Amino acid sequence: MTFETERLLLRPWEETDAEDLYSYAKDPAVGPVAGWAVHTSVENSREIIRDVLSAEEIYAVCLKEDRRAIGSAGLTVGQHSNLALPDNEGEIGYWIGVPFWGRGLIPEAVRELIRHAFEDLALAVLWCGYFDGNEKSKRAQEKCGFVYHHTNRNIHWKPMDDIRTEHVSRLTKEEWLDRLRAESAEQ
Repeated sequence: MTFETERLLLRPWEETDAEDLYSYAKDPAVGPVAGWAVHTSVENSREIIRDVLSAEEIYAVCLKEDRRAIGSAGLTVGQHSNLALPDNEGEIGYWIGVPFWGRGLIPEAVRELIRHAFEDLALAVLWCGYFDGNEKSKRAQEKCGFVYHHTNRNIHWKPMDDIRTEHVSRLTKEEWLDRLRAESAEQ
């Protein structure tokens, strides 16, 4: 499945994206704050594409103009999520390469995943988390209508083998619909 927004194409990851993935995922400013290790080589990135990013509902975030992967946005549903959710709820995760920070691209991608989750997948609730110190992720969630729900303190984060504090926000289908109606009324 592929999605288009004003500036972006969200498409499945391909092994041929490994070089582009590595060029952004090797930057220590990207992965660790999002909860994953810095990529060590193009081959490491290729393995991540095969083992992690090829999962259903995980998309390469690409600029429409060249279709090259600059980040990732995905949706995990129910027990597949990090939050062990019921089957009618999902969790959204995302990241984008440093050269693209501050351009509103992740909120644009996430808004499309929200639409897909509520309209196409008929989910009732979406969740999104960020770790202490990741203010950019927090702001992206707020721009998309997510509202703070709770904090998980002193959790062992297996991918990084460390202890973290995670802040979790939530967006219900009803809240999303209310927001769409309000935006429509303003136009």
